[in-house]
Amino acid sequence: MFIGTGYTDRFLTEAEVHNLIAEVLTQVDLAGKRVLVIIPDHTRTAPIPLFFRLFHEFLGEKVAALDYLVALGTHQPMSEEALNRLVGVTAEERARRYADVHIYNHEWADPATFTTIGVITEHETRALSNGMLSLDVPVRINKMILDYDQLIICGPTFPHEVVGFSGGNKYFFPGISGPEVINFTHWLGAVITSMEIIGTKHTPVRQAIDRAASFINVPKLCFSLVVCDEGLAGLFIGTPEEAYEHAADLSAKLHIIYVDKPFKRVLSVMPEMYDDLWTAAKGMYKLEPAIADGGEVIIYAPHITEVSYTHGRIIDQIGYHVRDYFLKQWERFKDYPWGVLAHSTHLRGIGTFENGVEKPRIQVTLATGIPEERCRRINLGYLDPATIDIAEWEGREDEGILVVHKAGEMLYRV
Repeated sequence: MFIGTGYTDRFLTEAEVHNLIAEVLTQVDLAGKRVLVIIPDHTRTAPIPLFFRLFHEFLGEKVAALDYLVALGTHQPMSEEALNRLVGVTAEERARRYADVHIYNHEWADPATFTTIGVITEHETRALSNGMLSLDVPVRINKMILDYDQLIICGPTFPHEVVGFSGGNKYFFPGISGPEVINFTHWLGAVITSMEIIGTKHTPVRQAIDRAASFINVPKLCFSLVVCDEGLAGLFIGTPEEAYEHAADLSAKLHIIYVDKPFKRVLSVMPEMYDDLWTAAKGMYKLEPAIADGGEVIIYAPHITEVSYTHGRIIDQIGYHVRDYFLKQWERFKDYPWGVLAHSTHLRGIGTFENGVEKPRIQVTLATGIPEERCRRINLGYLDPATIDIAEWEGREDEGILVVHKAGEMLYRV
């Protein structure tokens, strides 16, 4: 079963969304079933409140349970207040109208969270990575999924630096995954490089994620959303694989901006939904392909004061470096979490490491609340955000200077 529609020239109305959901849920008998909906956290733009309300309208009286799990990956757990904002309800509404609905953070830091459901074998990882990596990868996932009869993924699809496009089975891996699959897939993406992967529909990382998800025996249904600032452009409902296929095609049309020539300097203005550099690094990933050799991307986010609430201690130890800095000193770095190494290379971008000398292709500069001393220590440039008047940067495309507002979701390419 697959149902979906999407547009490049208009947005779906709430009535259209209502009708699509109704059409699907009349074909899927969930009466008396326990249903778990997996949703993104606040770092993804999506009309989650609309779907929260409609799922409750269609399923609230029919199912034995209608609960939610936030696919944090390794992001910060959300407070109860933040969870309420995420699904668009007040504390009073949550306590009364939605009293039977439970909303859980994915407790990724607690080993007791996980159960092992399979193994991606050494033979498979070698084939997936074209011989670059060769190891057994235990597939561990939040064991909460085994308490339910039906899993529903509900979240957006955008170009993504690790997997190509987000969405589909990515909500399981890394969304509610154990560290083994996270570290393997992120490092695989880093070895291939973000420049090669981002905005590519089918990648070795997507294959690995789909393989990991094949071990999940609970029925899965995916609501893949394609979202623009102005509204919902597409909704595709089916298996995670088929919903992803259609959503990625539409995302490629709506979320990739092509420019005539690369820019010398880009000011990526980061919205407040990114609350540390770990998440705001998307202001680099999405612009890197459109920056000239020797150019610079400036991540402008005065509100950000932390490198990573989860991984900052490790990043302080390793810094930000190009891929080959790690590959050519592998014995030194192999025991650090590979997902953190991957993030480091993604933010630093393409470059070389020869004879002990690192040469990144472009400069990455932080104009944030992170102190200059720390920026230098982790191998990034620093610019005092107070010295930046965004208006002075505007309208200078002819000089090779670009301002990107609400950076992080649109991919730029030459």
